[in-house]
Amino acid sequence: MANRPLTLSLLLALPLAACAVGPDYHPRAASELGVPDAWSVSADQKAREDLSQWWTRFDDPMLGNLVQRAQAANLDVAQAVVRLRQAREGLIQQRANLLPSLSASGGVSHSESLRGGTRTTTLPDGTVTSISQGGSTSYTIGGDANYQVDLFGGVRRGVENARASYEASGFDYATVLISVEAETARNYVLARAAQAQIANARESLGIADDNLEIAGWRVQAGLVSSVDQEQARASRAQLAATIPTLEASYNSAVSRLGVLTGQAPGALKAEMEAIKPIPKGPAEVAAGIPADTLRQRPDVRAAERNLAAASANIGVATAQLYPSLSIGGSIDSGSSALSSLFDVITGRLFGNIAQTLFDGGTRRSQVRSAEAAADGAFLAYKSTVLTSLEDIENAIVAMQTAQRREQEFAVALDAANNQALLARMQYRSGLTDFTTLNQAESSLISAKNGLVSARSDESTALIQLYQALGGGWDASTTPSVSTTSTTGGTTNGN
Repeated sequence: MANRPLTLSLLLALPLAACAVGPDYHPRAASELGVPDAWSVSADQKAREDLSQWWTRFDDPMLGNLVQRAQAANLDVAQAVVRLRQAREGLIQQRANLLPSLSASGGVSHSESLRGGTRTTTLPDGTVTSISQGGSTSYTIGGDANYQVDLFGGVRRGVENARASYEASGFDYATVLISVEAETARNYVLARAAQAQIANARESLGIADDNLEIAGWRVQAGLVSSVDQEQARASRAQLAATIPTLEASYNSAVSRLGVLTGQAPGALKAEMEAIKPIPKGPAEVAAGIPADTLRQRPDVRAAERNLAAASANIGVATAQLYPSLSIGGSIDSGSSALSSLFDVITGRLFGNIAQTLFDGGTRRSQVRSAEAAADGAFLAYKSTVLTSLEDIENAIVAMQTAQRREQEFAVALDAANNQALLARMQYRSGLTDFTTLNQAESSLISAKNGLVSARSDESTALIQLYQALGGGWDASTTPSVSTTSTTGGTTNGN
């Protein structure tokens, strides 16, 4: 019978706890976010392809290996996993607020007289009695239960906030992951492009050495003045001066690859030493329609979850305007002997309701602040959507223009190569001067480097497009938060 008041209090509280103040979150329509029905540039709007492992489309095993190593060992990705774990624990803590708290206590006390004997005491009724001054022991045990009734849904809104924040952290992890994948691939392309340009420069330097030797012979033979020889020497030195710059670019890209894969900058120099061509991917990528494509971008989905979290926070703040109700109870028992510890048990039930009557407008200001934060989260969401559309269209155009440039540079290289061969033959035969030869050689070097640059730009634009389309992740890539802590502890993921 003693439990009836507590049970009655809970039953009365349940209908009140069914309501939740604050706005209920609803996803925004594409029209509210400024999403168009079609791209403003020429793009393939067929159904979006599976881009979860887009790097395999470059058909370069070493590129695929480096991306996988970056996924496993990159420190930015590891930090994103840690933040995801923290968000998970925040959700667990918020859910715990929906449950009652229970505590138990127990104690033993012992008192001992410092001097033996008895003490004579006269009782109020005049009776004289003797009380032993020996030691005594007492035992106590008790338990307490407390429950904060979620009358107006503030706690539930807090759980909504934590859940949305946790989901946003998962999407933030995916954003970091695809960024690292794209940066790894881009630096790999830059390293291969630098290798190709260094090879071009060294090949051209060999030709410049031959031209300098021929110019020297012609000067010695009195066929030309020393101007030709000096021009050849200057041209050769200028060409040689470009090689250290290209080597620095190559070293920078390879060092970056080392760090991206969680290693020292020089860790990959031996692996990358062999010269390989710039990886080339497919000529076209299906972009899909804008609304569907944006759903694949984790940064857009993270922004949407941040908006949901901010919306739930309005309810958390609004609930503070209303009364709070807490109910609880306790039981206690005490005895001088363990055998009789549970002979007498006392208990109490209580309920407490509280309402802030005046706080100088603090709580209402907190509601307005939460509403402003939600407005800001919506603007950030819309900004992320529009920036994503911009990224995709820019990447599409960049790839298309790089393809056109590659085609033109291929024609230019063929023409420049023929021109240089003819100029060398004519110079050796004395039919033209060194200036003409030098111009032809310069055109050839420019066409070679232009073609390398166009191929590199095409590959990096394709990587940029894969990243902009949200490639490189799926739901299965989100790591389990039941992992061992980097500080030596563990999490149980409950």
